[in-house]
Amino acid sequence: MIKVLFVCLGNICRSPTADGVFRKKLFEQGLADHVEVDSCGTGDWHTGKAPDQRAQAAARKRGYDLSGLRARTVQLSDFDTFDFILAMDDNNLTDLLNMAPLHHHSKVRLLLDYAPVTGLKAVPDPYYEGADGFEQVLDLVEQACDGLLDHIKAN
Repeated sequence: MIKVLFVCLGNICRSPTADGVFRKKLFEQGLADHVEVDSCGTGDWHTGKAPDQRAQAAARKRGYDLSGLRARTVQLSDFDTFDFILAMDDNNLTDLLNMAPLHHHSKVRLLLDYAPVTGLKAVPDPYYEGADGFEQVLDLVEQACDGLLDHIKAN
């Protein structure tokens, strides 16, 4: 079983979007029983809350269901549990690397490392943006999840 963790700041916009997108892609490829997916945040102020309604609405338009997800905070045990720990931006990456035991640093990467064609390093935080921000997040996350899935299947 391969285990993938998506991480953003509050775990209500970007990382649950990636969680929902990747779960659907795994299901469509018949790999849902072989890859475990979760998401979390580096901050704890949204713990237990559902994803942002705007993120859910944008995802729903593309056929992704985020409604069952609840925010949680990254735990030290996550570094032992997960094979891929994918940060949405450099701040999340830095926070994760500061928290992770040195021998787990190789698991921690930026999600957009799997979508180099975008030319971007970070999935921008749409929290203070309009609907277009959530659409951009979906565009980037879909590309990165395709690249991650290709990487997992190849290895």
